[in-house]
Amino acid sequence: MKLIAKWLLSATALLALAHLYPGVVVNSFGQALIAALVIGLFNALLRPLLIVLTLPVTVLTLGLFLFVINALMFWAAASVLDGFAVTGFGAALVGSLLYTLMGMVINLALERLFPQ
Repeated sequence: MKLIAKWLLSATALLALAHLYPGVVVNSFGQALIAALVIGLFNALLRPLLIVLTLPVTVLTLGLFLFVINALMFWAAASVLDGFAVTGFGAALVGSLLYTLMGMVINLALERLFPQ
């Protein structure tokens, strides 16, 4: 139940992000659901590999390169989907930061709703 709630709220956050920030475009709630799923899959499968491969750069930049990796995951999801678009890398960076902040709020709310 918690996973479905997180997926629905993440899609809603992505749709809200598209309305708040002009660099991110989502055509419909259905496309937002698919985009949230793809972003989640990319973050679960590709992000750990990229973090390990770019560990020296991440250490040299004191962890700031992780923002670039998040933006790349956001941009990659937009590039493989039709109803979800990001205008460029800068928009992907800002969009991923805002989406991450919304995700943190969602996680906090869900932890209070569904305690372990």
